Amino acid sequence: MPDDNRELGVDLGDLRDDLEDEEYPIGHDELLERYGDEEIEMSGETTTLEAVIGPLGEDEYRDYGELEGAIMTMVGDEAIGRKNYSDRTPPAAGEDRQDEGAPDQDDQREQESF
Repeated sequence: MPDDNRELGVDLGDLRDDLEDEEYPIGHDELLERYGDEEIEMSGETTTLEAVIGPLGEDEYRDYGELEGAIMTMVGDEAIGRKNYSDRTPPAAGEDRQDEGAPDQDDQREQESF
């Protein structure tokens, strides 16, 4: 049975249910006061809700979907799993893809997930 609290490598756990049941709109500061210390798991690592969305400084969230979007936007590379992995297409003719774990992979500049 799939874990309904995990999406895109981010596991909100019981926090998801609490946030879905919250009364919206809710102010950013009020949200962090209530739930800021709650933990979020990303690929075996944990962080807090405040660490993820605190830097946004939004005025308020109109509904759970808007809040979830903010969380997914702000999670770092630790939530995306294997970097440079794609099961969609092989490299195109003339394209030079670096294999996962190849030398200097850690020195690549940060990639944003959209």
